[in-house]
Amino acid sequence: MSTDRGLEISAAFPYEKKKVQVLGSQMAYVDVGTSSKSTVVFLHGNPTSSYLWRNVFPHVAKKSRCIIPDLIGFGDSDKVPELEYRVRDHQRYIDAFLDAVLPTERITLVIHDWGSALGFDWASRHEDRVAGVAFMEWIPALSGGWDAQAPQFKATFQPLRTPELGRELIIEQNFFIEIILPRGVFRVLTEEEMTEYRRPFLVPADREPTWRFPNEIPIDGHPEDVWEKAQRYMKWLQESDLPKLFFWVKPGAIIREEHFKTLSEKMKNVKTVYLGPGSHYVQEDYPHSIGQEVSGWMAELKL
Repeated sequence: MSTDRGLEISAAFPYEKKKVQVLGSQMAYVDVGTSSKSTVVFLHGNPTSSYLWRNVFPHVAKKSRCIIPDLIGFGDSDKVPELEYRVRDHQRYIDAFLDAVLPTERITLVIHDWGSALGFDWASRHEDRVAGVAFMEWIPALSGGWDAQAPQFKATFQPLRTPELGRELIIEQNFFIEIILPRGVFRVLTEEEMTEYRRPFLVPADREPTWRFPNEIPIDGHPEDVWEKAQRYMKWLQESDLPKLFFWVKPGAIIREEHFKTLSEKMKNVKTVYLGPGSHYVQEDYPHSIGQEVSGWMAELKL
């Protein structure tokens, strides 16, 4: 049995998912916690779902309402065959989701991976509705080209942007679920956990969203629209006085130690939390640490 802070890292997901109509499709989400004035939205990335946060949000739900959606094409949200699943598509769906589920509430965001790009972008456009932002292993604009990236990151992701090889690996071999996800966790995921992560992508055609995201990583100006979006929200992160909670691990996958130091030093009103040894899917190694730290940070700041 794996533990964090003496608590079991459970595979169970005993939460009912609601559905809401968004841009002609159904998006699934968990809605739990108290009905207090405090509302927290958790956003996942690739190739995960609300399941990634299952051991995190219960800590926060003790004092706040928690909303945890599955991105369109992920988890139990609809697959949309005509959708390209570009970042701009996901942004439209997240914008519409938040308008439908939380039209006026002020929210705290807890975000990871591509959920960070979507969350930062939304927050920078709706700062008056954001109480604070907690983030981990997030998507910055990566400058310097592939040679400036960590060797393992380059070796993993550069081939995935080669159209034929990338599609063969991700669509046909389910590379993101079978290889990248377990490699991004320091402990060994159980068969029950892997079964749940596999469930939305059993059919190759349903894996299109997991293929598109690595092709959207903003590296040295490409893709241009995603690069510009990342540059804008990174500028906002440096200039905004909103409370920020920045989790990091060693060695990390996207946010390496040298990136963490450079990025955090440029931010205002930021608290940093070192979780320990880790890679990318830190919620699977440190869920209780993250949940307790978010809850404590919110209480301290009265968010």
